[in-house]
Amino acid sequence: MRKANNGVISVLIIIAALIFLSPIYIMLVNSFKTRSELYENVLALPSSFSFEYYAGAMKKMNFLTVFGNSLYVTIATVVFVIVLSSMTAWMLVRRDNAMSKIIFFSFVATMLIPFQTLMMPLMQVMDWIRTYLHLPVLNTHEGLIFMNIGFHAGIAVFLYHGFIKSIPIALEEAAILDGCSTFGVFWRIVFPLLKSITVTVAILDVIASWNDYLLPSLVLSDKGLRTIQLSTFYFFGEFTIVWNQAMAGLTLTIIPVVIFYAFAQKYIIKGIAAGAVK
Repeated sequence: MRKANNGVISVLIIIAALIFLSPIYIMLVNSFKTRSELYENVLALPSSFSFEYYAGAMKKMNFLTVFGNSLYVTIATVVFVIVLSSMTAWMLVRRDNAMSKIIFFSFVATMLIPFQTLMMPLMQVMDWIRTYLHLPVLNTHEGLIFMNIGFHAGIAVFLYHGFIKSIPIALEEAAILDGCSTFGVFWRIVFPLLKSITVTVAILDVIASWNDYLLPSLVLSDKGLRTIQLSTFYFFGEFTIVWNQAMAGLTLTIIPVVIFYAFAQKYIIKGIAAGAVK
């Protein structure tokens, strides 16, 4: 009976995996097809595997430029979120008072607010900052990074906060007795112990920043500043859609984040469990 139940569970897992992987299969096989083959049967394999449409997609997207833009925005966002959120969470945990709790729950509350309810007021505020304070927050990568940090900080502080609570404070007290400064205690003692949760935060932020379309579309207007997700817009015209090149372009956009996730995925479950439960 137990073996039968395990067999049923295994079959259900395989079916679920196939369902979740089916969009990737459809995107991948159709990126090699001619337009006639694509319209005949989207599930069938192509008659030949040629990278002609990938070359056309890269040219149309201006791939190297948009790839560099996305890489810069993603890396800068992840670095700032990790540094600022980890330090913030550490201070909120170690200074356990009413104000720290209010600040922490304010960060948590931001996770519950949909971006769609904030995007128009956000753009109005950013336009005011640009007009009256003369800060380049719109149509710049730095402005986009600044906004990304604000939107990603909530979940990062939440995860770090739970993980730091499991670190014995005696380690920090011993370092202080040895003459270590507050800055040194965090970077030499605490931060190295945050490896698993830091990788988790990095994975979540890389996926969120790399795949984001809505915020960059509101912030970036110059073609030379567009990210890789915005460049896929070139395949969807008003009257025609070049589906085979679009599938090739979409495949190119997900390859970097899939490679990153493959190398770092072993930390994500461990980190999320530790950060959310402890």
